[in-house]
Parts: sequence; structure tokens; C-alpha cells
Amino acid sequence: MNKHALITGVTGQDGAYLAKLLLDKGYRVYGLVARRSTDTSWRLRELGIASDIEFIEGDLADACSVQRAVIKSRPDEVYNLGAQSFVGSSWDQPVTTGIVDGLAVTHVLEAIRQFSPESRFYQASTSEMFGLIQAERQDESTPFYPRSPYGVAKLYGHWITVNYRESFNLHASSGILFNHESPLRGIEFVTRKVTDAVARIKLGKQKELRLGNIDAKRDWGYAGDYVEAMWLMLQQDQADDYVVATGRTASVRDMCALAFEHVGLNYQDHVVIDPRFFRPAEVDVLLGNPAKAQRKLGWSARTTLAELVAMMVEADLRRVSKE
Repeated sequence: MNKHALITGVTGQDGAYLAKLLLDKGYRVYGLVARRSTDTSWRLRELGIASDIEFIEGDLADACSVQRAVIKSRPDEVYNLGAQSFVGSSWDQPVTTGIVDGLAVTHVLEAIRQFSPESRFYQASTSEMFGLIQAERQDESTPFYPRSPYGVAKLYGHWITVNYRESFNLHASSGILFNHESPLRGIEFVTRKVTDAVARIKLGKQKELRLGNIDAKRDWGYAGDYVEAMWLMLQQDQADDYVVATGRTASVRDMCALAFEHVGLNYQDHVVIDPRFFRPAEVDVLLGNPAKAQRKLGWSARTTLAELVAMMVEADLRRVSKE
């Protein structure tokens, strides 16, 4: 019999790539989706899998609907990817972020504990939990110091996952994923903001790109690689927590240079620093140490930053040219 997987946040970047990976492996995939007035399934359509997902209407903030989703899907594996995932918005929506990214993780874990205790659970943790870094390279033992409501909420979700694993013997793992991007990334994220602007500037539809702190450094990988690590975590005999990263860091400035160079332009001619885009508390640098994931899961990032940026610019050139 095919395995059943329930994915929260199935219409997001990671949810779409993970759904495709699981479908390719023969899973029956259920996706928890909140009822919205706007269509959020464009990523699934772009991957050609929208009709292959069995959608269950519900909301992470509503414990009852999460319970119904678990009962209906009878999942072997549950991947909790649903979140308010834009760091910048978490200062404007701190309560919503706290509920959806933090407390709602307990809704999922409780539903599993009560109705499907044999299910294996994956929690999408984040490198933003490290925040004001306490070590040059961050691994599973590095102390956390979140610098945004998003990071704080995700830290609750991370620790409640550990707590349920230790309290109730659930197979519950957390992936501490560093920044991972793709052509399916939302336009509000800096990487996609850059590649979309590069396409528009190259095609004569825009003249400048306004950004905040372009000297912030991140460990950037490709989302398509990272969802494989999620799946591998739930195939292990013992649940655990893993840093998922490339082990390399680059600045927003570096990323801009790569994107503009791909279309034969100089970023310095088009990038404008705008104080409006600086954050109240900045995370200056993040650099992951994925040694444990490499050793225990056999996983490592395959896509370089240059390859990732080129992939994203080409996708945005196609999109903008069709407008």
C-alpha cells in the first residue's frame, strides 16, 4: 500500500517541492489548505501536480480542523511546513506569527498524539532561531538567540517538538533549515525580489532595485535539494534534529552581483539602498554546519549559489516576458 503523507503549507515553496518528491516516490499526498479568497496553488500548477494533491480544508490556528485533517488523511508522515514565513512581516504581525508559527505546532503534535501516534512528524525549524549568532558556524548544539518575532515563534515550535518526542515517544524531528530559495519563492523574499527586478530591468520594465542591508550574509541553498533532507529525516529509526545548509555564506550584495551579471548588467548601476527596508533588529550573518546531516542522512546540498541564481533569473525572465 502507498504511504500517506499530510503536508501543511502544501501551496508554499517547500510544500510544492516536497509534494512532488513524495508523489514521485508513490505516496498519497494530502495537503492542509486554509480557505482564501485568492488562489495560492500556482506553485503546484507550475510543477504539474495540482490535480494529484488531495486537499483538506483547515487552518493551523484551528485545532479542531487540524485533528480532522489527521483523522481523514491517516498519515504515515506529517510535514508541518505551514507558517507565516516572511521575517519582515513578523514585526507587523507578531501575534499572528506567534500563533501560526509557534502555538499551532502544538495543535499538530496533539492531533498526532491523540489520533495517530505512529505517524512520523517533521517540524520546519529555521536558522533564524540562531539570530545573534553564538558561534561562527551554527550546528545542532549552537545556542539560540532569535532576533525577530518570527525567530522567537519558530523557537517555540522547535522546542515543543523536542518536548513531545521526549514526553510521548513520538517520532518527531526538526529540520533547522538555512535559507533555501527557488523559482517558486514568494516575491516578498529578497532573493526573488532581486531576480524579478533583474528580469524587469533587463526587459526595460523597471529601472532600479531598492533594497535594505545588502551586506547581510546568508547560507543560501536550493529548496529542491532541501526537501530531500526532510524526507530522509523521517526514514531514520530514531527521530532527531538536523541543520540543513550548504556550509557556505554570501552577502545580498554578492547575490545581486551574480543575478545582474547573468544578464550582462552591473548591479551598482541599478541597486539603491533604501532605509525603509532595514529591519528593527538585524541578523548580520548565518553560516550552517551540515556535518550531522551529511553523516547520518547521507545528504548534502548539490546546487551552487550561482546555479540557483541563474535558475531563478531565467524563470523570472520567462514570467516577465509573458506579462
